[in-house]
Amino acid sequence: GETIKQKGRRYLGITGCDVTVSANVNDMVKQATASMGRVSVLINNAGGGGAGMGKTLPELADEDWQAGIDSNLNSAFYCTRAIIPHMVEQGGGRIISVTSGWGFRAGRNNWMYPIAKGALIQLMKATAMTYARDNIRASCIAPGLFPKSDDAAMLANMGPKQAAGRIGFVRELGPLAVFLASPASDYLSGATVLIDGGAIAAGLLPAGIVPNAAG
Repeated sequence: GETIKQKGRRYLGITGCDVTVSANVNDMVKQATASMGRVSVLINNAGGGGAGMGKTLPELADEDWQAGIDSNLNSAFYCTRAIIPHMVEQGGGRIISVTSGWGFRAGRNNWMYPIAKGALIQLMKATAMTYARDNIRASCIAPGLFPKSDDAAMLANMGPKQAAGRIGFVRELGPLAVFLASPASDYLSGATVLIDGGAIAAGLLPAGIVPNAAG
């Protein structure tokens, strides 16, 4: 926020909004549009593996399923649904959803995450097709394996297993998001851009593991 302020621009920080609750999302969008007047870009970036990862299908509780779908899919649906009327009225906008390489692959006892991430890709495709003539562009970024921090163990253990011989760096994600939010991508919509060092193309799981060796 301070960096934005130093550049002479306005910003609004909204904290404590549970984006898995549609009423909260509606209130957040109302605050943002009332304060800023125009919302040109929405980035859906909520998500996580969920409590059910590693469980067999009979072991999967209703609560596990709902938590995974809520955080990875419903949150993006609520935010997209809430911002669409505003973007239509203002003459356009960009919606960028962060999915995953898992949206293209299945994993043993990995249920909600790849299912929701695959559905998120379809949500953006449907949004792109439906609102193309309203000048609204909707696309996905599908990262491969990126460390949450400078994790030396992950770099050493997982890096050599990747198609590119290394895992991704967070700094490599930002420029792609900027491109999708910029006029340079005016004719790009409904696309999912994989940024995984070629893992999916090489037939690997998103974590860089050979499928028949996955546990």
